Amino acid sequence: MALVDAEACGGRDESGERAWLLQSPSVESVRQLESERRKGTGVSSVGAVFIVVNAALGAGLLNFPAAFSMAGGVTSGLMLQMCMLLFIISGLVILGYCSQVSNEATYQDVVRASCGKVAGVLCEVAIAVYTFGTCIAFFIVIGDQLECLIAAIFAIGEVHWYLQRKFLICVAAILIILPLSFPKEIGFQKYASAFSVVGTWYVTIVVIVKYFMLSEDLTPTEFPPRTPSWTAVFNAMPTICFGFQCHVSSVPVFNSMRKKQMKPWGLVVTVGMIICLFVYTGTGVCGFLAFGSNVQQDVLMSYPSNDIAIAIARAFIVVCVITSYPILHYCGRSVIEGLWLRLSGEQVDLYVTRERRRRILQTVVWFSATLALALFIPDIGRVISLIGGLAACFIFVFPGLCLIHAKLSERGRDSRSASWHALVGYGVIMVTVGAFVFGLTTSHSIYEDVIS
Repeated sequence: MALVDAEACGGRDESGERAWLLQSPSVESVRQLESERRKGTGVSSVGAVFIVVNAALGAGLLNFPAAFSMAGGVTSGLMLQMCMLLFIISGLVILGYCSQVSNEATYQDVVRASCGKVAGVLCEVAIAVYTFGTCIAFFIVIGDQLECLIAAIFAIGEVHWYLQRKFLICVAAILIILPLSFPKEIGFQKYASAFSVVGTWYVTIVVIVKYFMLSEDLTPTEFPPRTPSWTAVFNAMPTICFGFQCHVSSVPVFNSMRKKQMKPWGLVVTVGMIICLFVYTGTGVCGFLAFGSNVQQDVLMSYPSNDIAIAIARAFIVVCVITSYPILHYCGRSVIEGLWLRLSGEQVDLYVTRERRRRILQTVVWFSATLALALFIPDIGRVISLIGGLAACFIFVFPGLCLIHAKLSERGRDSRSASWHALVGYGVIMVTVGAFVFGLTTSHSIYEDVIS
């Protein structure tokens, strides 16, 4: 998953007044970024590239070798990535354009302003479910990596109950993650993003180096057939969508830029996605070639636990995930707060008075539910296959709908050119492809991972 910036998770009602009275930290951050941009102190294009890359890179990196295996090999995996890259980049450009047209600063507000209330509510629900599933994936990663990491550090032959995956997840969750999830503000997490980027780059380098230093015990014994079925190729799409999904964070990034224009924004997202492509491709190709069809859903689980370089990679990932969980939880909580504020019709004074009690209750329920599900889900791949379909909605469906509505709302119906019709047609293609990917991958995941 791509890590989601906290600034992307704020919300406003139609007038914006009620949420502003609540002093939402995320909304305030967006307004501060906009104010800085107007003063000429906003984010440069180079800085925006790194923010976009940081938003995209995340725990989904560990699942890319398994996605290449599922897709049928290196060739089909690379072709699938390259085909999707066009839609991914164009979706980011469309969101910047629609943000400029609607003058909104968050993803859900752009969808609401462009497509109406119903689409806005659906978008907020999708963001809440997506962040909830990502939090479950984070717990799974923590348990898998900690179990191997402790075994490597203490060279333990017999694994006792207090060193097993489920117990370690509970300890890390209750002692570290839960306290970090309660605060109303998450400004203390601002240094976690840079550390996460370093961690993901280190994992990529280790996987590539390990492949070229391939030893006999890592020789793959089996590769998938060269002509995989088309359904197998499409079933690899949730991982790719999950990995490249930075669209929810992209709207605040666009609004924070010093030059809030489409040309520099197009260059920013193109360079950012190409950087992500190299990172994901390096990990996916080398991890797959090292283990073939035997690669684990979490590629680090395929390596020996006593490997020092891999142990360092595990430590990086654990720290990254522990610091990222509160940010994702904050995003989900902010969206739920926005939905509740709009749907409950509660008076602002009463709403503010009950904020602390409501925040604690929401945090405990969210934390308990994600932890309980993580304890009984065996690997990260099953979670990604479910929420990857939602990532496809953020990449394809909502940007496509925004583009269609933005073009249809333009005046001068008689003077609509061929480019206007081409853009509307492209929006229809995006919505169709996104709906197809979401339906296919989600139904397959439910059948394979839940029913079967």
